Amino acid sequence: MMKRLKYLFVYILPLSVYYSFNNVGIKTFFPIILVFGIVPFLELFLKPDRTNFDPEKSLKEKNNRFYDWILYLSVPVQILMLASFLYVIELTPIDSVSFVGKVFSMGLLCGVLGINIGHELGHRSSRLEQLLGEILLLTSLNTHFLPYHNEGHHREVATPSDAATAKKGQTLYSFWFTSHFGSYAKAWKIENNRMKRKGRFVFSLSNRMVVYSLANVLLLGSIYYFFDLKVLFAFLAASVIGILLLETVNYIEHYGLLRSKKESGRYERVNASHSWNSDHQIGRLMLFNLSRHSDHHYKASKKYQILESLPESPQMPTGYPGMMMLSLISPLWFSVMDDKIAS
Repeated sequence: MMKRLKYLFVYILPLSVYYSFNNVGIKTFFPIILVFGIVPFLELFLKPDRTNFDPEKSLKEKNNRFYDWILYLSVPVQILMLASFLYVIELTPIDSVSFVGKVFSMGLLCGVLGINIGHELGHRSSRLEQLLGEILLLTSLNTHFLPYHNEGHHREVATPSDAATAKKGQTLYSFWFTSHFGSYAKAWKIENNRMKRKGRFVFSLSNRMVVYSLANVLLLGSIYYFFDLKVLFAFLAASVIGILLLETVNYIEHYGLLRSKKESGRYERVNASHSWNSDHQIGRLMLFNLSRHSDHHYKASKKYQILESLPESPQMPTGYPGMMMLSLISPLWFSVMDDKIAS
């Protein structure tokens, strides 16, 4: 039971964001301090946990609905927190430290609950679960993530064609732009091609990118209508922060890793060596095992609770929060990671 309940740990984050929303000054930055200060510090002393379920236990846990309900719970929580943010930020002076702290806190929630869990649900075969994932992604205006991630990134990962694979020597700040806008353009291309194959008009409501674009406009218009320009600006800023967190995660997950090209011109199949892996325990819990990224790409349909630590996976020196902080300092990042690629 404890192995299941531990995934509820992620809900410490919305609690910390609630604390931020109800405080002023430096206290509003508590969620940021928690995730990017306290967690990386603790992970320096906690050993990575590389244990996996045995096959029988894995099958049992795969079919346990408790893990699914933990994900479903994030949808009302995220919507409630977003609504709270809109009301709270309206009363917060835009030129205050509190305004910045609350925007960053909401942005962190957009990245972890919105995009990360939206990603997990977006991989499910159930249309209802995919819809829940789309709702979560909408809270950070990143709905285009699903078409490209599922049908582009997983196919092109660890190749020069993949917008979400950082090249060796590329800075995080350059990658933010190439990944986000490259993924957005390719999402349109994927959906447009799908419409053409089905003989449908490209700009019809059968095109997910059209529907997503309309949903984004409707959400932004509603925020402006029911609140004001300041609140709209705050929401946009929080969304950008959530997106940048996603792109930073993309950066650390695949930095510098490339698949070999065969004589036929095709790339080798994706395997566990084409994604960086982290078994650091707190980061794993906060991101629903996303840090076991090698196995996720090896078998994309695998549910988060049964992802495995594979011996051939290249290992990060610390957990995701610490690696994300390291990536902000490009020379230090290169000095740590480039040698690992070469080895």
